[in-house]
Amino acid sequence: MDFGTVVPELLRRHPSARDVKLVGSRARGTQSAISDWDFAVETDDLDALTNALPEIFAALEPLAEQWDPLGEHPTYMLMLRGPTKIDLIFSSEPMRRRPPWQVRADTLAALDAHFWDWILWLAAKRAEGRHELVRDQLAEMQGYLLGPLGVEAAPTTIPQAVEEYLAASAKAERRLGVAVPGALRGEVLPVLPHA
Repeated sequence: MDFGTVVPELLRRHPSARDVKLVGSRARGTQSAISDWDFAVETDDLDALTNALPEIFAALEPLAEQWDPLGEHPTYMLMLRGPTKIDLIFSSEPMRRRPPWQVRADTLAALDAHFWDWILWLAAKRAEGRHELVRDQLAEMQGYLLGPLGVEAAPTTIPQAVEEYLAASAKAERRLGVAVPGALRGEVLPVLPHA
């Protein structure tokens, strides 16, 4: 599917969407096979458009949808089968960073979606040779997401992050009596580096 065409077409059906542009590595033609699709979105009515986003993208059957808690600007993240990551960036709006995840029964599924979104993004950055960024982001992931799950030290590789996340999240699921759906994990794991 050509998301560079499909996503703007879907968004432009909403009256509050002023402009939608493909940006980032896919716009530059420097993407890897797993790079995300980044779109800069301009709107006349942020609340109206953002409230409509789940309905707008329902036909794509996303496995996960959520706002990036760490973005500089409000960013709506979708994860589709493939796996495919789509980010809608509302760059005209400021964003306040949210605090680290709290591990509860009602947050575990969203935390899981954030992990797989983040780790797929890191795998794409690794494929581009951006090793320093990956290392820095793994340290940030430890403080923001893995640490609250009980992981004591920052992982140094993507496979280590995945291994530690899977063990810690399984413990949290047992402790909280919650079963997080595995569809997103099943999509992302096969495309991650093994070393």
